[in-house]
Amino acid sequence: MRRREFITILGGALATWPLAARAQQSALPVIGWLNSGPAGDPLFMSFAMAFRAGLKDAGYTEGQNVAIDFRWGEGQYSRLPTLAAELVAKRVDVIIAGGPPAAAAAKAATQIIPIIFTSGDDPIKLGLVASLSRPGGNATGVNLFDNEIEAKRLGVLRDVVQSATTIGVLLNPKAVYFDAQSKDVREAARVGGFNVIVLSAASAKEIDEAFTTFAQARPAALLMGSDPYLLSARKQLIALAAHQSIPAMFSGRAAAVDGGLMSYGISFADAYRQAGIYVGRVLKGEKPSDLPVIRTTKFELVINLATAKKLGLAIPSGVLAIADEVIE
Repeated sequence: MRRREFITILGGALATWPLAARAQQSALPVIGWLNSGPAGDPLFMSFAMAFRAGLKDAGYTEGQNVAIDFRWGEGQYSRLPTLAAELVAKRVDVIIAGGPPAAAAAKAATQIIPIIFTSGDDPIKLGLVASLSRPGGNATGVNLFDNEIEAKRLGVLRDVVQSATTIGVLLNPKAVYFDAQSKDVREAARVGGFNVIVLSAASAKEIDEAFTTFAQARPAALLMGSDPYLLSARKQLIALAAHQSIPAMFSGRAAAVDGGLMSYGISFADAYRQAGIYVGRVLKGEKPSDLPVIRTTKFELVINLATAKKLGLAIPSGVLAIADEVIE
């Protein structure tokens, strides 16, 4: 081969290589991530990390053989339908919808693209699946039933603050499970022989207003309902509870780590890891309709002893004995 011909061929190869590389990259299957949480929040970033771990267990690594297109609701549930529509318009291969609001938005946006959800509410009641064992449509996932344990969470809080005759409860009125949560805590209080003050908040301003009411009512303890928005607002809630010197129970481990007195709820890391595995199975050709909804059973009780000390609160030995983690 003549030198000039070789240079011409080599030059042509170098010119077309970036196009080939881009074509290969664009050929990667794309996962659409839909979550109501705020981008950059360490807690919600940990959800993404756990999801990636599940994907890896299923044989997929972001940037190598799969791509992820992230959409965050920033705590505003009203944004989710638009974000879901964007993912559908981009024709992603599968959607991972974190939390009931995101799952409902994704299901409303498409009946075709596979959806893997994590949901703290009953996916049948939400219309996501026909049944847990046979989902039947384009959605399946992990049912956390986290919102179903509000009564249990309230009971643990009462075990810690045994003298409490009144406990304040904060719920998100925009959550699809608001009515069920309110009913559960009221019934638990009736059975337990104490009172509850149930308030609602779906914004930073409404949280401030609720705590103004709590300051006037002076409940002995507070229960923060299980909800993605309230979990994303945990630092505000922790600061307000500390300011009023009120023991507070949260739904996610991150709240106890960040200074809340304690948390009891599902292991989100485990749930998102399982969701990642399911997404991998769908990418390999399995249908959501054939994948039964997983009922996760891994719960965590986390107690922050440093916060208890600041509150002058002695945690009963029986509660400490069943804690999964004690922060000192």
